[in-house]
Amino acid sequence: MAISLYDLSVPTFRQTVGAVAGFLDRAVRHCEETGADPDDFVDARLYPDMAPFHFQIEALTHHAAWGVKALTTGVFDPPPLIGSMPFADLRAMVGEAETALTTFTPDEVNGCAGKELDLQIGPRRLAFTAETFILSFSLPNFHFHAVTAYDILRTRGVPIGKRDYEGRLRTL
Repeated sequence: MAISLYDLSVPTFRQTVGAVAGFLDRAVRHCEETGADPDDFVDARLYPDMAPFHFQIEALTHHAAWGVKALTTGVFDPPPLIGSMPFADLRAMVGEAETALTTFTPDEVNGCAGKELDLQIGPRRLAFTAETFILSFSLPNFHFHAVTAYDILRTRGVPIGKRDYEGRLRTL
């Protein structure tokens, strides 16, 4: 069985974005049970020189929804980062990414196969095909930020585990 560009991207992003939504909900329930404030997670970091929780959520949503959008436009152009915001707004941002991912059709994404895509990062210009952009840039960055968000919550006592990170597996 051949795998398509759509199969590599949209369902993979949706699985993990759904999992992130789930562990954000678990964080809220944990706070309700313990009397903690979920906004205390917003600026939390794993290490002082690492980006905070809110950045992890923004970046993972950008790589998911805007990563797939880049396939269709040829340009990776996510909105500017917002910065620190209430935890509820981060949950809403994840919900918006979930919704955005449902708008891409297999024909639309698969029609981008082989398409060239340029990415400018500071002084560096990176030339990709649609496939190499998704597989070597967008998905690795997306998963890095998703797992870092998970790890921040876990280190702050939120009772989540591997199954929470996996999300809904795509079984037969």
